[in-house]
Amino acid sequence: MFGRVLAALLPAFVLGLMTATTAAADPLPPPSYADAVQRTYDLIQGASPQDPAPATAAVQVLVAGAGDSQPEIIADLVARPPQYDDASKRLSALLAALTEPATTSDPALAQQRLHDVMSMSRYDALHRPPSWLDRFYQWVSDRISALLRLLFGSGAGSQTAALWLEIVGVLVVLAVIVVIVRASGGRFGESAGVARGGPRPAADYFAEADHLAGRGDRVGAIRALCAGVAATLAGERSWEGSPLTVREIFQRAPDFARLRPLLLPFEAAVYGGRDVDVATYERAAQVAARYRHPVEAAA
Repeated sequence: MFGRVLAALLPAFVLGLMTATTAAADPLPPPSYADAVQRTYDLIQGASPQDPAPATAAVQVLVAGAGDSQPEIIADLVARPPQYDDASKRLSALLAALTEPATTSDPALAQQRLHDVMSMSRYDALHRPPSWLDRFYQWVSDRISALLRLLFGSGAGSQTAALWLEIVGVLVVLAVIVVIVRASGGRFGESAGVARGGPRPAADYFAEADHLAGRGDRVGAIRALCAGVAATLAGERSWEGSPLTVREIFQRAPDFARLRPLLLPFEAAVYGGRDVDVATYERAAQVAARYRHPVEAAA
């Protein structure tokens, strides 16, 4: 009887022993990013600069959870003696950023400001539909892909043929464009050069500002003043085509600090949705006058 019980329990015992051995052999999962930062911070609290052991352990924990994303903290910890004070400050700031992500108290206002920025003329290209050339090229690519699927199926063997056919298609499109341009006798390029929405001289923006201010549209007028100053500082294409913000363009001026009475009301009006009163606009116009008079004299 005892032998039967022993024979029944032996497989279960062996299975339990194997399970425990396997579980003990499996490595522990790496800590999460936030856990690794917190554990690293805890390890170096109160550590003596003459004791590198906490720094060594902290580096292992930090790298296991955060990788090489914090090179400054790792450099503080691997230094000899370890720079515990600086590492602790950096870790504290990182923990604050992880536990309190950036938010806004008024999401609707933030969305409106984003909409105002994306509605500026410099981002018009993002809202335009694909050109006829883009649509034609996509149509040719779709027809080539459909033909290849019909001939070769959906396998990978048709990739080389697809590449050659696409090259031929591009060459055909380029040949058509060359024929159209030659047939137009150069008039196509001339019409494109005078198309609406192209670069405008600074004097046009200043004249537009005067016109808008006379109608009482001081927000539009201060926008036009900024466009005129930007065109004076960075060229005619700076307002429509530059990826830089108005502040970044204005920073090229040798007297950037004197442009603040123009820049700050512009940012408050465009990004913050605030109005521009008469006194504010007059101060902005006086600032812009230093840039418009040389332009008008040259014109």
